[in-house]
Amino acid sequence: MDPIQSTKLAQDIRQWSIALGFADLRIADAHLDGAHEQLQQWLDAGFHGEMDYMAAHGTRRARPAELVPGTVSVISARMDYLPQQTDIDWREHETRRLSDPDAAVVSVYARGRDYHKVLRSRLQQLADKIAAAIGPFGYRVFTDSAPVMEVEIARRAGMGWRGKHTLLLNRDAGSMFFLGEIFTDLPLPADSPTSDHCGECRACIDVCPTQAIVAPYQLDARRCISYLTIELKGSIPTEFRPLIGNRVLGCDDCQLACPWNKFAQRSVLPDFEARNGLESATLIELFAWSEDEFNQRLEGSAIRRIGHERWLRNIAVALGNALRSGGDNGKASTVAALNARADHPSALVREHVQWALGCDDV
Repeated sequence: MDPIQSTKLAQDIRQWSIALGFADLRIADAHLDGAHEQLQQWLDAGFHGEMDYMAAHGTRRARPAELVPGTVSVISARMDYLPQQTDIDWREHETRRLSDPDAAVVSVYARGRDYHKVLRSRLQQLADKIAAAIGPFGYRVFTDSAPVMEVEIARRAGMGWRGKHTLLLNRDAGSMFFLGEIFTDLPLPADSPTSDHCGECRACIDVCPTQAIVAPYQLDARRCISYLTIELKGSIPTEFRPLIGNRVLGCDDCQLACPWNKFAQRSVLPDFEARNGLESATLIELFAWSEDEFNQRLEGSAIRRIGHERWLRNIAVALGNALRSGGDNGKASTVAALNARADHPSALVREHVQWALGCDDV
């Protein structure tokens, strides 16, 4: 493929991606020079916690051509996920819910359909369109599903810059979006990186409840509420439980505090609209879900991946925090909800329920 053809194909791919619901698409080459050293330093510090998969793939994470032999270009695509029905002052709304001890706060990205399914399907459709235009070609689609340094790839492709909270930031869309990739053997023209626009701002660092952002651009995942409520399989360390507040899955605090998210864009797809009332649910309401109800209600949701046991673990901690802070539902209803799970078959659930009940004189 000559340069003129590859440039035309790249332009066509961008147009096709917009029709499929992507907000932006950029291209990087397959060389991530220097990225492996940075990753290794992070791993050596133990910041990955129990996420063994972060270290399991060695150099392949920073070397796309080792992960998918023949790769010469990486297509990086962005899909906005802020729901269409989101309040105009959505950051203020989310902040108010964080201050309501009885509210069950689920990270915005997880309230709708599982993003893995949405992006993977759309990326595959994009690959099919490319194949229909030029014939068979080598590729592999990724959506947070393999050892891919998606933020670093997107940064090098000019999609945005890495914020001090380590997420990708875009001047026109903040950070409320998903990333997906197509590794390909097509020699497509690479886009140029953009500059950093965080300046002296440290809002994300200062707002983090557990101080997980230990330095600009450096996250200790072991302290991060998203890690503690999603990735961690066992007991949540007691030192972090009071700091979790009413966050039952994930944490958006660093994104809520980021000035660039005043530009966050609504999704053009209905897939990310909140389901099961997760944008307004209470802790007691969600804690009452049986395992069957959890699995049924959250079919097709990314939340289902943590399982009912960890779901109850997380909510028990939040109920304990509500009990201590004197939520509007009152002590009696909160204690009753916790006592209903005090003899749960899971030792993990029982442990966190007992901790919650011990948060106050009951």
